[in-house]
Amino acid sequence: MFFLKKLVAPLFFPVPLLLLALLAGLALLWFTRRRLGLTLASLAAAVLVLLSYGPVANALLAPLEHRYPPFDPAALQDPAAPPIRWVVVLGGGQVSDPRVPATSQLTASSLARLVEGIRLQRQLPGTRLLLSGGPVFNPVAEADGMARLALALGVPQADLALDRLSMDTEEQARRLQPILGRDRFVLVTSAAHMPRAVALFRKRGLAPIPAPTDYLAKEPQAFSPAMLYPGAMSLRKAERAAYEYLGLAWAALRGAV
Repeated sequence: MFFLKKLVAPLFFPVPLLLLALLAGLALLWFTRRRLGLTLASLAAAVLVLLSYGPVANALLAPLEHRYPPFDPAALQDPAAPPIRWVVVLGGGQVSDPRVPATSQLTASSLARLVEGIRLQRQLPGTRLLLSGGPVFNPVAEADGMARLALALGVPQADLALDRLSMDTEEQARRLQPILGRDRFVLVTSAAHMPRAVALFRKRGLAPIPAPTDYLAKEPQAFSPAMLYPGAMSLRKAERAAYEYLGLAWAALRGAV
């Protein structure tokens, strides 16, 4: 099921879906119903162009990324509250290519999540990092890749715990449940992924404190000529939004959230 999900889901992402519609339109235009083909190809091209612009892609992604505010460690400085023991970092992918340094083997999402987790763990005395991620289409578990870099950045071995088996977010919630129990913990993942992660963890009776990072839909603070042109980064944002909305819908259909 995991492999099938990963194989089929990308067909519903904006770029593959629109390119398929564009090719279908061109085929119709050349070989059969010209008006239908022209309409389909024109619509697919127009949507592809729209999604290539920052404001459109940001509008799709921002509701996910801003569901939870950035985490402030000072908000936990309540002597009456139970202490926080764990900062949980969910893996976001890696390619363990030995030809490149550890910082390049992690994807941008994993790197951002790990750096934020280390930052928060250092600001929350007495906490440990719990790194979660299995060998997802890769011979090395994501947790091991993150741990290697965390050690290189000065995190003591004693402050690390690893979940090397979880293949997706739902499995992470299930496997981490015995470790986390009902205690509150800081949950670090990409801002767009946070709504789904929180829903899956809470469904298991866990008590995550959201600490989103890896924001993509950021508002420019000054004009740049690049804003006038379409770009691949905007398509990346649209793809991320589609991935998370599909993930939420799939989890809801199965009663996982």
